Amino acid sequence: MILAIASGKGGTGKTTVAVNLARAFGEEVQLLDCDVEEPNAHLFLHGSKPTEETVTLPVPEFDEALCDSCGECGRFCAYHAILAFLSTPVLIPEMCHSCGGCALVCPRKAIREVERRIGAIQEMQSGNIRLVTGKLDVGGAMSPPLIRAVKNRRHAGVPAIIDAPPGTSCPVIAAVRGADFVLLITEPTPFGLHDLTLAVETMRALDIPFGVAVNRVGIGDDRVHRYCRAEAIPILLEIPDDRRIAEAYSRGELIVEALPEYRALFAGLLGALTNRKT
Repeated sequence: MILAIASGKGGTGKTTVAVNLARAFGEEVQLLDCDVEEPNAHLFLHGSKPTEETVTLPVPEFDEALCDSCGECGRFCAYHAILAFLSTPVLIPEMCHSCGGCALVCPRKAIREVERRIGAIQEMQSGNIRLVTGKLDVGGAMSPPLIRAVKNRRHAGVPAIIDAPPGTSCPVIAAVRGADFVLLITEPTPFGLHDLTLAVETMRALDIPFGVAVNRVGIGDDRVHRYCRAEAIPILLEIPDDRRIAEAYSRGELIVEALPEYRALFAGLLGALTNRKT
C-alpha cells in the first residue's frame, strides 16, 4: 500500500497524521517526507544517525571556444532559462528543467551537461519506521525532481506513507502520483473548507481514490462535514481539538506515545484504509 497524506493548505496537521499513523502500523513501514521545502517529520522521530546523499540535476554548460552565438539553444528553451542574445549564452539555473534539449539542437556541439546540486536526501531508522527525508537547498526552485528522488528510495513490498507538500501545485502532483490512496487533511474552518475543495478537485482530476481526515474538530463549524456528505467523500478520521495534543506537538512528541488513548484512533484509521484497499 502506498498512502499519500496531503492537504489543500499548510498547517492542517499533515505531518501529525503521517508520523502517528506510521508509528501505529506496528510493523515495518516507510515514511517518505516529500514536503522538501520544509520537512519536519524528523522532529518527531528519534533513532539511528541519518545518512545523507546529495541530489543533483544536469544543466547545460557552454563552451565559449565552440559557441558561435547562433541562439538556437535560447529559441528552443521553453522555460526561458537561457539568455542567448549575448556573445555567449547565459543560463538561469533555477529555471532550467534539465530536459537536455538545448544540447541536442546546438549545431556546434558547444553544450555539455554538468551536475548541479539541488538538495539532499537523508535516511534514518526509528523503531518500525524507515524515514526518508528530502531537503531542498535554500533558494531552490525545482522541488519536483527532489520529490521524485525521495520516492525512488521506496522499497517495493513494504507499506509506504508519503507526507506530501501542502497545496495543489506541481510539487503535490509529483508527491501523490502513483499512490493507491490519498488522505486529505483539513480543519473545520472556512479556509479549511475552501482549500479542501481545491484538493478534492485535484484528486478527482488525477483519478486517485481519496478520503478526508478532519483535524481540530470543535474549533469551527460543520461546513466541512456537510460538504463531504454532499460530495459522498468518506471522513476516515476525526481528531478533536485537545490542548494536550498541541502540548505534545510543541515538545516534539508523538500523540500515540504521549497520549496512548489516541492510539486506537490511528489504529482505526489504519484499519479503514486497509479495508478500502482490500
